[in-house]
Amino acid sequence: MAKKKVTPIKSYTLKSNGELRYEFPAYLGIDQLTGKQKRTTKRGFKTRKQAELALARIKLAVANGSYHQKRAETYLEIYELWVKQYEKRVEESTYVKTISIFKNHILPAMGTYKIDKIHVDICQKHVDEWASKLKKFRIVKSYAAKVLDFAIKRGYIQTNPFTHVDLPTNISKKYIEVVEDKVRNFYTREQLKEFLACLRLENNFKVFALFLLLAFTGMRRGEALALTWNDLDFTTNEIRINKALSIGKNNKLYIKPPKTGLSRTIEMDDNTMAVLKEWKKKQQQDYLKLGINTDKPKQLVFSNEKNEFIQPTKLRKWLIYIQKKYKLATITTHGLRHTHCSLLLEASANVTEVQDRLGHTDVNTTMNIYAHATKKAKKEAILKFSNYINME
Repeated sequence: MAKKKVTPIKSYTLKSNGELRYEFPAYLGIDQLTGKQKRTTKRGFKTRKQAELALARIKLAVANGSYHQKRAETYLEIYELWVKQYEKRVEESTYVKTISIFKNHILPAMGTYKIDKIHVDICQKHVDEWASKLKKFRIVKSYAAKVLDFAIKRGYIQTNPFTHVDLPTNISKKYIEVVEDKVRNFYTREQLKEFLACLRLENNFKVFALFLLLAFTGMRRGEALALTWNDLDFTTNEIRINKALSIGKNNKLYIKPPKTGLSRTIEMDDNTMAVLKEWKKKQQQDYLKLGINTDKPKQLVFSNEKNEFIQPTKLRKWLIYIQKKYKLATITTHGLRHTHCSLLLEASANVTEVQDRLGHTDVNTTMNIYAHATKKAKKEAILKFSNYINME
């Protein structure tokens, strides 16, 4: 009886569609640097015959000393090497945003290019394309260039053609519209009062308390959603901001330090703290009916029906609903942060105090928001100038 041939080739099933694929382990010879054996696994073959042929070729190449592992050649292959290192150096939420930029803009344009064939004219072409349709095209260009910088460090190329690209100076109509929208991303004092009054009419005290908090603290959305009751001091009327909710891989929510990495404690007004205290009591009552005990220090101030993190995008949906229902001026959730900043400065608050309250590391960030956020300030500026000159 003939002995059954043992083969290293095995089959497996793709989780995505259930299709059958084949793989095999392979010996690649001795690593000249370490003196150790080199082994790898080759997979993805659609038929056993393809796998057998590939294995035979590798064995022959290893035997005659001609086998060399494939070296990255395309922009996509270099990106895949770079992104593994990049993931280790940045916050998870930053990593998610970055791969989104590559997936949506950079890889569709440059992924198939041979890395050593990319020249300045190719880079200029794509920068011009990004500039014609993206407000933040400079960021896209910067990330695209990082991969080529990585290629230089790894010896694939000598220079980065992106360093010789001319950034477009012409601003498209779409870009102008986006900038104008950004200028309007705030509420005046009267608009804010109207917005909060409309929220009061809704039968959702949690949403009212949340948006009141955003408007009267200037907190970032993630900071508000990460608050726990032990972060609030009802005796001193203070709120400690030491964490933020963020979106990571696969849309998983997780807690991280605030954007600047620094904690801050802000003072609050009596009315807002009274609303939050009322919400705390109502939260205990409402959630108790669901069989959930919220009477614990690390209880989230704002949570969903399962007493888990609220999806950050939910705030945008609530905001749009209120704005449409009551025909209010349109701003984003972040616009309430801009509103808080501009109205504080309108109320003659000290710039440094506003900077600390909002958690800005640079005072210019505070002033830039104020500069584009309020018409009243611009009118008062010329009145102050006119009164100072006093031409009468």
